[in-house]
Amino acid sequence: MKKFGIVLSIILLAGVLAACGNDASGSTDALNEDKIVVGVTAGPHEQIVEAAADVAAENGLEVELKVFSDYVLPNTALSEGDLDVNSYQHEPFLDQFNEDHGTSLVPVGKTILNPMGVYSETYESIDDIPNGATFGLPNDPTNGGRALFILEESGIITLEEDKKETASIHDVVDNPKNLEFIELDAAQIPNQLSEVDAAAINTNFALGAGISPKEDSILLESTNSPYINYIVVRAENENDPVVKKFVEAYQSDEVKAFIEEEFQGSVIPSWDE
Repeated sequence: MKKFGIVLSIILLAGVLAACGNDASGSTDALNEDKIVVGVTAGPHEQIVEAAADVAAENGLEVELKVFSDYVLPNTALSEGDLDVNSYQHEPFLDQFNEDHGTSLVPVGKTILNPMGVYSETYESIDDIPNGATFGLPNDPTNGGRALFILEESGIITLEEDKKETASIHDVVDNPKNLEFIELDAAQIPNQLSEVDAAAINTNFALGAGISPKEDSILLESTNSPYINYIVVRAENENDPVVKKFVEAYQSDEVKAFIEEEFQGSVIPSWDE
């Protein structure tokens, strides 16, 4: 009986400690107010957060960067608590990730638009693409849908009315040029551009391959795009002071000037839009 009492006491103590570590809603403790761990994808997002880190340091906030090479891991790491925030994704991608993984990640501040471009090694205008041309699309649902949305905006195709921002190739209802859509890994499309007549390429992959969206694209996404990127956090940390401090550093005049000078219109600061 004495042994049972000791075990019961330990269990009760563990319960008390657990209750002290969480509020009534079940959310975790607030983040450290002096340091924040930020996940980014390599390329422009990494460079811009480095600039934001310099601004944050002037205000007493240390920013630790963790750099990823794909689009899924930064959200996985955030949801599992390995990151405090991440900065790399647009809202349609975030919504799809939450739906697919049962997570509660939320946007807390606009960052940039990486305008997706259409490129070709053969044709100099989107209007020059011939009937029956092959067209490369990213094979992930959100960026594939984004590419189709851009083509519809330009009048090349027509999509199902209720699938404008979430379309797949199966939602194309009018394709006057009979384009043959080929779904490819987004990161590999720059290397495969010579194998198709034209292709849609994400800005970070274009820049990584030495391709300038502003100078080399034959069609560029408009600035009224729904695919603006965001700083994202776990729902329980949405109002943490350190998150607000990081957002303010990112959305500073210094960072805006860095983006405009460094990327010359290939990446667009979007928090004032």
